[in-house]
Amino acid sequence: MKIQDRTFVVSGGASGLGLATVHTILAAGGNVAILDLNADTGASVIQQLGPSHARFFTADVSDTDSIASAVKDTIQWIKETGKELGGVVAAAGVSTPAKIIDRHGEGFDMTGFDFVMGVNVRGSVDLCRQFLPHLVQVEPEGEDKERGVLVLVSSSAAFDGQPGQVSYAASKGAIASLTLPLTRDLARYGVRVVTIAPSLFDSGMTALMSDKVRASLMKVVEFPARAGKPEEFARVVKEAISNSMLNGTVIRLDGGMRMPSKM
Repeated sequence: MKIQDRTFVVSGGASGLGLATVHTILAAGGNVAILDLNADTGASVIQQLGPSHARFFTADVSDTDSIASAVKDTIQWIKETGKELGGVVAAAGVSTPAKIIDRHGEGFDMTGFDFVMGVNVRGSVDLCRQFLPHLVQVEPEGEDKERGVLVLVSSSAAFDGQPGQVSYAASKGAIASLTLPLTRDLARYGVRVVTIAPSLFDSGMTALMSDKVRASLMKVVEFPARAGKPEEFARVVKEAISNSMLNGTVIRLDGGMRMPSKM
């Protein structure tokens, strides 16, 4: 599917992997609706990018009404530009590390678990759910009669989560597991689903890691022996959009890394 002259929605698009994806889509001739929480950050991003091919819409993906407002504004912008909706990149995500039993023998607070699941799982599903009625109405293109693509973001933690990652690993495992049933639900409409599972990448989330945690993870990266760069993630998103044979799959993007059970 072509990126040029289509509009793509990127949640979490004002920073990190999401912002790198925005830059890559714009460079390929697409328009981007950037959805994120912080309006000031969004305004700054649009000032840098220019308003011609990118717009920022405030959205809290854990809130259905907030998503609905962003969907309404995005669709209105699409009508103004004439650049049809091409897909959704659900890149918004959070993590609240906590072992299920703390050092005092107490179970962790479910508030943190609910927050992570609400943003990472419910937020991703709700975002796609609300944009899909518009995506399936797009005029199909090419010999495959393709309408668009959903790109979801899982994590290496879905497969080898570390201590303290019960919430995060559960949420990212859910995203990986959603990939195939979503693919099967949407095949009749010519909409594909691709999930990317990055490991240690330079982002706002990994910037919060302690030196000890980062050093532990760096030891188990096979090659290249470094954290991934946001633009490397974005290139895989571009391929997921462009390559119609990528469907119903989870792509590990991890340099051969398998996260250790102990730091």
